[in-house]
Amino acid sequence: MININQILITLRPNFSEPKANKFKEMKITSICCIGAGYVGGPTMAIIAQKCPEIKVTVVDLNENRIAAWNNPDVTKIPIYEPGLSEIVAESRGRNLFFSTNVDAAIDEAQLIFISVNTPTKTYGSGKGMASDLKYIELCARQIAKVSKTDKIVVEKSTLPVRTAQAIKSILDNTGNGVQFQILSNPEFLAEGTAVQDLLNPDRVLIGGDQTVAGQSAIESLVEIYSKWVSVDRILTTNVWSSELSKLTANAFLAQRVSSINAISELCEKTGASVDEVALAIGMDSRIGPKFLKASVGFGGSCFQKDILNLVYISKSFGLHEVADYWEQVIIMNDHQKNRFSKNIVKTLFNTVSGKKITLLGWAFKKDTNDTRESAAIYVADNLINEEALLSVYDPKVAIDQILFDLDYLGSRTLEANKKHINFQENPYDACKKAHAIAIMTEWDEFASYDWQKIYDSMLKPAFLFDGRNILNRKEIEKIGFIYKGIGN
Repeated sequence: MININQILITLRPNFSEPKANKFKEMKITSICCIGAGYVGGPTMAIIAQKCPEIKVTVVDLNENRIAAWNNPDVTKIPIYEPGLSEIVAESRGRNLFFSTNVDAAIDEAQLIFISVNTPTKTYGSGKGMASDLKYIELCARQIAKVSKTDKIVVEKSTLPVRTAQAIKSILDNTGNGVQFQILSNPEFLAEGTAVQDLLNPDRVLIGGDQTVAGQSAIESLVEIYSKWVSVDRILTTNVWSSELSKLTANAFLAQRVSSINAISELCEKTGASVDEVALAIGMDSRIGPKFLKASVGFGGSCFQKDILNLVYISKSFGLHEVADYWEQVIIMNDHQKNRFSKNIVKTLFNTVSGKKITLLGWAFKKDTNDTRESAAIYVADNLINEEALLSVYDPKVAIDQILFDLDYLGSRTLEANKKHINFQENPYDACKKAHAIAIMTEWDEFASYDWQKIYDSMLKPAFLFDGRNILNRKEIEKIGFIYKGIGN
């Protein structure tokens, strides 16, 4: 039988107080970020811009990624975010550096951000739900091995509750006398608006040890963010509240998406308009309008991973009803993607075998080149299973990434995928002689296309499946398309 008091004792932060508070007088002149991905790169670029007196070094073992960040043509950096290339150009070579020399950057820095990937486990205990923390542990061991002076280590990756304790345990058992403070500083970035989210955040959350040394470490990070963020938007908590807040925030947002998507199916059956329903309920001040846009389903690296992590944690504590509640959000999202692809097959007279279907968009949302968990991947996979021939256009995603995404699913061989999918660099070429078009990403440019020209080039009847509800239905139907939106 579980003793609730034992659980509470286990969850209570118990980081030991260092013998002396060496962090009170620590001056941050050098920052190292381990991980040059979607979080580390943009975050460090903003810090370098706003704190020109601090040297910021982003390190990664992936030589190709670092080379891309150092590309003389700054428009070709590996992460596409509106405004990011200009900010990198301003600071790169001045106080912003990208390097594969991880040890040197760790040794020099007083403050180290860990911003590496934490994918969902594909093996062992917690497979399919728990976060795989092997990269986090490798970072901690590398920091412990290299460090000769006291360090503040900041969790920037999305992590399950109590990960800070594991990092602390690794760092404190090196036996070299170096003291460490662990902070949790989760990111709340929406891809596509990451630069604005960093420049004007709703809040900056910093969790740390509730000791004198821990509070000093927190203040060091607060001082950095306060260079451009109002202090009243910087929230400090204990480290575990910070870790859990990130998972919970994403779970709440994803829940709203799945909720409106569930209603979209009901709207289609009853003759209601999901856009009108969303507008009506969004005007309720208790609810608000954000994340009530019906679509083919949410994607990205965070929502699904964080919800599954929350499910796993809940099950670990025997909270099966709580786990079932959050898991339903994922189930609904998967249903929406499958429903969309089934509707394409059904509408095209119950077969798409040998038919050309054009997918406009592959990224999981507009203004990013990130494709992780994109709805397009799963819709494409379902259509290829039905022997469809797919033509894909996305303004920021290349064919190599598209083939990698499909290959990662493991449904068929790379050669089989190549037979069923081709990539076009021009949207009009992608749509030519297609039986149907499916809009998978809400890129602004899609709404401005010459849809009469596209219609004239297609086989008839010409079907258009708007997975993001971005087109004007009346105008599209007036041209001659058979239009199918979400929730209408």
